[in-house]
Amino acid sequence: MSACKTLSCLSLSSPPSLKRTHPPFLSLSSLIHPTLTRRCYTSELNASSIEESESQSASVQHFLTSPEGVSTLMKMERKPLLHQPQRRWFPYLDTFRCRNDCVLTSAEVIDVLAPCISEVRKQRFGRVIRNRSYSVCLVVEGLCDFGNVSAAFRSADALGVQSVHVVSCDTNKRYKDNRHVSMGAEKWLDIELWDSTKECFKMLKSRGYRIATTHVGMDAVSIHDLDWSCPTAIVVGNENRGISDEALELSDLHCCIPMTGMVDSFNVSVAAGILMHHAVCDRISRMGRHGDLTVEECQILLAEFSLRHSRSAISIVEDYGKRKAAVLT
Repeated sequence: MSACKTLSCLSLSSPPSLKRTHPPFLSLSSLIHPTLTRRCYTSELNASSIEESESQSASVQHFLTSPEGVSTLMKMERKPLLHQPQRRWFPYLDTFRCRNDCVLTSAEVIDVLAPCISEVRKQRFGRVIRNRSYSVCLVVEGLCDFGNVSAAFRSADALGVQSVHVVSCDTNKRYKDNRHVSMGAEKWLDIELWDSTKECFKMLKSRGYRIATTHVGMDAVSIHDLDWSCPTAIVVGNENRGISDEALELSDLHCCIPMTGMVDSFNVSVAAGILMHHAVCDRISRMGRHGDLTVEECQILLAEFSLRHSRSAISIVEDYGKRKAAVLT
């Protein structure tokens, strides 16, 4: 098994019968700016029925403990996992490859799926994408309680942190399904699963991240004294043991959340939420905003969200790819 695996959130079913006229090409601005969106599907019923199916995805527990649950969450083609220094990390290429090897751009994907997405959902996609960033990512190392993993996922999604990394937890223990804690947040995140802390940190450093482990110690820097505009991977550790010695040794710095109570630690999911919230607030105060994707990256992520939107999305795009290939030949 490879050191890094992406997680699957959807089990795609056959597409419903959709009778529509192919819409005119849609500009990115009409999809990511709420004031410019327009209705582009022929039936409200069709769009609504597709959206209703999106809530039926597997649980976080299934993703992290079941081999068949660990497949491809990310739909657009991804950059290769190479340990080569990256000036700025964004994981996707402007490419969706159909099963017949027909290649579609993000603009084509958005155009094809637009009739299947309601105006309300398009507007929400736009708001979310404008506030997304890969400059801060979360790493959860060796967590045993899926409630904590789920809660951390939910906080990451709510705060605009798109990238989450999970370093192997102990799958021999019994876990409780906490689907309702994450509220489906894992569906919209880029989640990478790692077999070792060393491999995870090596890849993150090649992507330009500094590694900040949470630790209570003499060398720990207060989160208030850090410049969070620098690409940073925030690492939180096991509920009982905390951050591993290996993670502490391999990290670039140790940081802590100042506390004034009788206890000396937060619940791990609470700590993750506080750290990400502070990082986002600091970035906004320094740069005016947390979201920092380029126009091209926004379009690619919009295509990615559109593909994750419903169970039938991939089938609809695959059908378009077949028709495109037939025309080209």
